[in-house]
Amino acid sequence: MGTISMSGTELDRFELMRRLDRKELRQTDVAGLIGLSVRQVQRLLARFRRDGAAGLVSKKRGRPSNRRLPDALRTQAMDLVRAHYHDFGPTLACEKLDARHGIRVSVETVRTWMIESGLWVPRKLRERQVFQPRQRRACRGELVQIDGCEHDWFEGRGPKCSLLVYVDDATSEIVQMRFVRSESTFDYFEATKAYLKVHGRPVAFYSDRHSIFTKAKKRAKEFGGLTQFGRALQSLNIDILCAPTPQAKGRVERAHLTLQDRLVKELRLEGINTMDEANAFVPTYIAMHNAKFARVPKSTVDAHRPLRPEDDLEHVFCWREQRKLSSQLVLHYKRVMYLVEKTDENRVLRNKRVEVLEWPDGEVELWYDGRKLEHAVFDKNPHVTGEVVAHKRLGHILRYCQDMQRERDEELLKSSKLTLREKDRIRERRPT
Repeated sequence: MGTISMSGTELDRFELMRRLDRKELRQTDVAGLIGLSVRQVQRLLARFRRDGAAGLVSKKRGRPSNRRLPDALRTQAMDLVRAHYHDFGPTLACEKLDARHGIRVSVETVRTWMIESGLWVPRKLRERQVFQPRQRRACRGELVQIDGCEHDWFEGRGPKCSLLVYVDDATSEIVQMRFVRSESTFDYFEATKAYLKVHGRPVAFYSDRHSIFTKAKKRAKEFGGLTQFGRALQSLNIDILCAPTPQAKGRVERAHLTLQDRLVKELRLEGINTMDEANAFVPTYIAMHNAKFARVPKSTVDAHRPLRPEDDLEHVFCWREQRKLSSQLVLHYKRVMYLVEKTDENRVLRNKRVEVLEWPDGEVELWYDGRKLEHAVFDKNPHVTGEVVAHKRLGHILRYCQDMQRERDEELLKSSKLTLREKDRIRERRPT
């Protein structure tokens, strides 16, 4: 007797037909259980009585689908993929087959063909990348891992924000933390400046590939291809290394998980709901965290170097850009016109590039060859600047825009120049 392959549905039907044949069930009951008409149940019962279990097996099993595409079309498409698109994904290969060769099939069909032809490996079947452990650095200050983590640190009691975390690779100690609205260059400036004042200069920082730390080669023009953060560290003789994967900087990534558990609960117990209060609590938590999780380094040598007398952190950690001074001793920076004083010493700077220094509070200074240039602001243009916003800062920027819009709406509602209908429209568009 041969073996019969049946699906789960067919097995259920077999049991129902067996009980129906024994008159343990009625045809109307079986029809309701399997979602068929009574007439169809009668047909299934007749096939069961004639052929047994084999009569319930679908006759379409093992036969090609009536909607199957011709084999010649499949062969033609796969030959083209092998010849021209061997390293393309199914979606892009499907687009090129349609645009360049007039072969119009669905993406899933191309995906199936490529998998069966060995031209594409599904993600679930790919060999997982191996991340072997790396030995810790021997000394404190030899390598400091830095990263930011956006999280609901106050559990809804306050706004969502980011936490900048600095972890020493040799000891797993948290050496610096700072709550900020979002990851930005100025926030890293302030956190790094506070770290350097306490510990001194480490040998290197280890970060991810965020645009704060690394710059695309096409845009790498000023400061030797370094970002503003990299330029500041270079002036202090500190290296910046970028990890290719999150696993490469696993110590700070695992610290994030611990902080999202323990720090959140500590903030709740302390009744802390704002970033200012949280930053004031940070030293207390760092002491508790390091007392429990810190490791003893292999070497007692501290690789931190003291700050040099010429290291002016206020001038190092500021935004620096170069601008060309016109023949009229005028330059433009962020849609603002700056007029350099017309002195004999400054007249020789016509058509030369000067350096613009900007601080977080918006203060701007002009420098050339170590000399500060006295200047005046001619006008300010408050129009939209079209700033490119990184995805990690998008939430903060949108919240800022909503707050500004809400303030403008409040001012308009207080105005007596608007009609009642115009005020109703403003109230309708305001967020709840």
